[in-house]
Amino acid sequence: MGCLRLSFISVVLAFSIAFYVSDVNARGRSRKIPAPVPQTGQDTSYYPGDDGDLQVGKPWPIPRFIDNGNGTVTDRLTGLVWLKDANCFGQKTWTDALDASNNLENGSCGLTDRSSPGDWRLANVNELLSLMDYSVNAPALQVGHPFTNVQAAHYWSSTMSAGGGTVWHVYLGGGVGTSIPSSSFYVWCVRGGE
Repeated sequence: MGCLRLSFISVVLAFSIAFYVSDVNARGRSRKIPAPVPQTGQDTSYYPGDDGDLQVGKPWPIPRFIDNGNGTVTDRLTGLVWLKDANCFGQKTWTDALDASNNLENGSCGLTDRSSPGDWRLANVNELLSLMDYSVNAPALQVGHPFTNVQAAHYWSSTMSAGGGTVWHVYLGGGVGTSIPSSSFYVWCVRGGE
């Protein structure tokens, strides 16, 4: 399957290093400020100075996820709106996952949100990783989340790896990797984002 696994520390470093956004001050000058990197969710400390001890990053809102009652869930940390059913499409190849996501609409997958084809998309790798709560596994999602049919398995992202031969996917048991597009993984749709 050609899967590359990265350690938790590698993922956090890759997700955290060099995240800066531009901000324009009152005089119209651009300045660099750090982007708000969210906490991991780990609150148990296993050793002084570890993530559970320091708990750095933007705190999660309580509650973090809101069930909108129309087949969607809003993440109050990121502002993204997720399909509530995390296994509506089963496993698909990457191109089939992109097509299914792009054509998702009201009346399918439990949606009653008046969405049309093109409103939804396949989540990118950072969006999928933003869901992960590193204090739990199988699946690595916050306890009490409102999603249904979440698989402790691999989910495609829309993000192609450098060089274009493989695609990033997130393992909701706790991990990230790449695979060839003809592999079959689960599909989780999202909308919103900047």
